[in-house]
Amino acid sequence: MNLDPQQLAALCAILRCGSFDGAAAELGLTQSAISQRLKALETRVGVQLVHRGQPSTGTEAGLRLAAHGDQVALLEARLTEHFTALGPAPQTRLRLAVNADSLATWLPAALADIPGHLFDLVIDDQDAAHDRLMRGEVLGALTNRPKPLPGCEAIALGNLRYIATASPGFVARHFTQGVTPETISAAPMLRFDAKDRLQDQWIASHLGRTVTPPCHMIPSATGFVAATRLGIGWGLNPEILVADDLATGALVPLLPDAALDTPLYWQSSRLLGAALGPVTRALRRSARRMLYPPG
Repeated sequence: MNLDPQQLAALCAILRCGSFDGAAAELGLTQSAISQRLKALETRVGVQLVHRGQPSTGTEAGLRLAAHGDQVALLEARLTEHFTALGPAPQTRLRLAVNADSLATWLPAALADIPGHLFDLVIDDQDAAHDRLMRGEVLGALTNRPKPLPGCEAIALGNLRYIATASPGFVARHFTQGVTPETISAAPMLRFDAKDRLQDQWIASHLGRTVTPPCHMIPSATGFVAATRLGIGWGLNPEILVADDLATGALVPLLPDAALDTPLYWQSSRLLGAALGPVTRALRRSARRMLYPPG
């Protein structure tokens, strides 16, 4: 299937900007031209690509097609690097699925080490990020899945260590009898979102039971730490984020020597292996500095 590059660019701009007006401004076109290009592309592929609204969002097919456009742009930029007569390589957009805790800790250092790109980061749990790669919505994903997806390669980056933490006041209120399946089942727990299972894994691993404590949903890595520090609940926080709080006593571990290590893998298409090489190398360098070794 031959796709019109201008129509594909219009789709990508709509999804980046969240509106037809924004896409028109970015591409230097009228809103009518953007609408016409999108309509022509939807007619060409035979499916709806954009949910019209505020903001405008991509359908499953639209996200997949936009990711295809990013792949083409990345490969073309890579080619331009080897043919100086083509001019300087343009900035390319990297749409990646990453978990919030990596973004709050070790990942920004890797992104800063990848010049010449614009980042479009999709936040998803490490248990589920690979699903977006499998659906073709992103170019790569940080995941806890060691087995490569079909057509992909998986590279072990390291372990992000979590500590079950709470404020001293919270511990005094809820764990006077110690941290047991009975006491933890009544103590308010923090959860990032419905996909977050870290607290459940920690309870099963260190208390040997499956319990369902009452929980707050706090979908922010830094907000999660703040809520823990303020005694709203207990939760699993990345050791990197709470090291100072643990040192000063603002937070305390629920149990001594009871860390939970979450392995992280970088999965991306083998077809894009060379084009994504700088990304892979930057991720590995940052992971070596800030994560615990894999294995």
